[in-house]
Amino acid sequence: MIKTLLFKLILAIYFLIWAPFLLVGLVFKPLNDFLVLKCAAGVLVLARIIAGIDYQVHYPQTEENGVPVMPNGNNRLDGKAIIAAKHMSILEIAILANVVPNSFFIIKRELMWIPIFGWAFWRMGLIPVNRARGKTNMKKLAGRAAKKIMDGEILIIFPEGTRVKPGQNVQLRRGLLYIAHELKLPIMPVGTDAGKFWPKHGRMHSGTANVWFEPLLPCNASLEEISEAINRHSA
Repeated sequence: MIKTLLFKLILAIYFLIWAPFLLVGLVFKPLNDFLVLKCAAGVLVLARIIAGIDYQVHYPQTEENGVPVMPNGNNRLDGKAIIAAKHMSILEIAILANVVPNSFFIIKRELMWIPIFGWAFWRMGLIPVNRARGKTNMKKLAGRAAKKIMDGEILIIFPEGTRVKPGQNVQLRRGLLYIAHELKLPIMPVGTDAGKFWPKHGRMHSGTANVWFEPLLPCNASLEEISEAINRHSA
């Protein structure tokens, strides 16, 4: 438990040190984006050095016995897809932000209220949703996401809508299906066991957290198919 408290204390100091840099970065979006990503990368370094948490990323197999897998008709020529990820910890957010270039997230609106960091998220172009108001205007949300995707950015969404504990399966929100169908984009499920090492609450544990990118699913995949893929390797 001492290691957990030490890590959280140092992490808080780390964020305080970064705050002035992010404040300056607000004046120029490319600088803001660069600083936010560097801050996230530093979180991974601290997790490894202080908490003993490393990570490994796994990608779906693209060849079998040296022979390329036959295309399944779901691969776009431009390679675009929506990443639908398991959400267990801050850890997988930092990992995905660093391994998926030009990515953006749909996040809860309250995160935008965090002084300086929330402003940096806004400047970065993350899309907030107000879950407290009930039904989200999905057409408007999809339109905002479409503009960013057309500019070459990659959407990362957490379809469970909240952080979950290891072994906990939560019904996926239907918003993912609407956006995927509206934008005609395949879905790339991503699983993780990050919650075993950096849980939402409680003690952190040393080890190697994993992030699994699963094979693409079509835009008309069911919530059950997406959930099965996300949880295939997840804790």
